[in-house]
Amino acid sequence: MDERKSAEHFLDLIQKSRRGKFKLYIGMSAGVGKTYRMLQEAHTLLRNGIDVKIGYIETHRRPETHALLDGLPIIPRRKLFYKGKELEELDLQAIINLRPEVVIVDELAHTNIEGSKNEKRWQDVLDILDAGINVISAVNIQHIESLNEEVREITGIDVQERIPDSVVAQADEVVNIDLTAEDLIDRLKAGKIYESSKITAALNNFFKSEHILQLRELALKEVASQVQRKVETEVVLTRSIKKERFLACISSNEKTAKNIIRKTARLANYYNSKWYVMYVQVPKESPDKIALDKQRHLINNFKLATELGAEIIKVKAKNTTKAIIKECEDRKITTVCIGKPHLNLAKIILATDTFNALLNKLSQENIDLVILS
Repeated sequence: MDERKSAEHFLDLIQKSRRGKFKLYIGMSAGVGKTYRMLQEAHTLLRNGIDVKIGYIETHRRPETHALLDGLPIIPRRKLFYKGKELEELDLQAIINLRPEVVIVDELAHTNIEGSKNEKRWQDVLDILDAGINVISAVNIQHIESLNEEVREITGIDVQERIPDSVVAQADEVVNIDLTAEDLIDRLKAGKIYESSKITAALNNFFKSEHILQLRELALKEVASQVQRKVETEVVLTRSIKKERFLACISSNEKTAKNIIRKTARLANYYNSKWYVMYVQVPKESPDKIALDKQRHLINNFKLATELGAEIIKVKAKNTTKAIIKECEDRKITTVCIGKPHLNLAKIILATDTFNALLNKLSQENIDLVILS
């Protein structure tokens, strides 16, 4: 390690030591007990002399959970008027000013009321961590950005409030709050999750047994991958590991591009790797020729990729294959991710030479190619 890298490494250690520690509870759905567990932990910390405060908690009027608030110091919420109503939000500045050792912040994926410093609560949490305050928070699996498509396929619901995978990756500790599908449905029927008027609708929609089982599997896999990432980055220090670098190649097709971005983000997150999203602007898609809706889709996809932690590469080229190969060489890419071609037979035959050129070059450079469904 040269002097410059050694200095950068030491600076990184100093910054990490100044930053607060982040513990994140993940559950497969509402009602598994994340808030209950956080409040139990707050009582334990308080008994052990730790200065812990409640920054924001949402008990959803569940009696057993609400009872646990007794005896815990609560930082008053900030009151805002929005569309003629008085609403409450987490008071970010009050938390930073009071500087507790630990603060509990629920509902990590929440969208803040207009007029707040940050658009999202996860951004508030990052500010709190940067101020050197430790945070315990919670989120459901369906709110993780790269899982959005899978959750929609399982439940038929497009979850609007989401957090970037990079936020989960920053957690120092990730804990799964697990229940069997039967136990969760029993809790729902007993009125421990929603009020009685909502139970039947919930059982017929989100809380179907087959949905819960699949969401439970997603939650278990997510926590396992985060633990694996911690092992790779913090425990296996002496082993020489090939540093993965992923390149996701997208087109102006919105649907295909979103899937490629999300799935590549999952791979990069698993390997704790740098990754890129590349768009090659061919002559027929120059600004004066491309349709406005395709331009909007591209902008939205670049925004999604950036939120998920990618670096965007936009190049103008007549030959897409050559442009991809050049970026692979320049950025030492180890894996290229592309979408499954949606082409008729004639187009496949015409495109064969181009595709073969890409395959041959990637093979020569020992670069993996992943075709994503």
